[in-house]
Amino acid sequence: MQNGTKNWTVADIPPRNGGLAVITGSTEGIGYEDALALSSSGWNVIMMGRNAQKGAESIAKIHQIDPNAKVSFEKIDLANLSSVKAFASRMISNGQAIDLLINNAGVMTPPKRLETADGFELQFGTNHLGHFALTAQLLPLLRKSSDARVVTVSSIANREGIINFDDLQSESSYAPGKAYSQAKLANLMFALELQRKSEKHGWGILSMATHPGVSRTNLLITGAGRWSAAGMARTFLPFLFQPSAQGALPTLYAATSPEAKGGFYYGPDKMMETRGYPSAAKIPSQAEDLKVSLKLWELSQALAKVEF
Repeated sequence: MQNGTKNWTVADIPPRNGGLAVITGSTEGIGYEDALALSSSGWNVIMMGRNAQKGAESIAKIHQIDPNAKVSFEKIDLANLSSVKAFASRMISNGQAIDLLINNAGVMTPPKRLETADGFELQFGTNHLGHFALTAQLLPLLRKSSDARVVTVSSIANREGIINFDDLQSESSYAPGKAYSQAKLANLMFALELQRKSEKHGWGILSMATHPGVSRTNLLITGAGRWSAAGMARTFLPFLFQPSAQGALPTLYAATSPEAKGGFYYGPDKMMETRGYPSAAKIPSQAEDLKVSLKLWELSQALAKVEF
């Protein structure tokens, strides 16, 4: 909550009769919690991921909790621009307005430099370019909605990030954490620039960024590996991490609260934004560099072969 007077929870999500929410990376972790909370509040939710079996299991899990939940699964691989395009084409031919897009999926700190299907460094290509391309291609459906929101999930790791235009794909040197911080800074800058573009061009879309603090998800383990420092902390020091349902709250607040504002960044309110309840988060100074933002936007359009 912006004024810090109330601990906002899923109980505060306004009930909704319909409305389409599309959530990337939603078969587990934060994205799954988003899908559960929104479908329980009356939204139609499209869960997205690379694995159809995981999708079916997640839907079954939600239906056990709420038999009336309207959830379906769509396959997408954000590390493959043709997969992103195929998903967007299916949505466009269906023609239904999208009221909420949550750019949530993420890859975190693979120890070796890996590439997407299109030859981009995996973290930058998936976390930033995949979502950039997806948002661009879904723009006509978002504009069809009377109150569309795009929520892009960043990370407190963005504080260490810089957009290194000289080595954007970490080709000359790859440091897992550095590449992750750059990708998550790009997520935040994209969300802020999308709001500026929406205001300038009259798209009528609210764009916000969020971060989950430090939350218990599989991201750390699958990315850096169970026996990395991060993976071991996750396994042996669980008290440092808040549950993923708590980590999902800033995103759900941005997605649904009448008080959430476009161009804002939300995260947890306690212990240097590592845990707690939704509140306005501190935007690192490098994310407010308009010149870098514009350059990143133009370059992202060229790399992802899309236009807003």
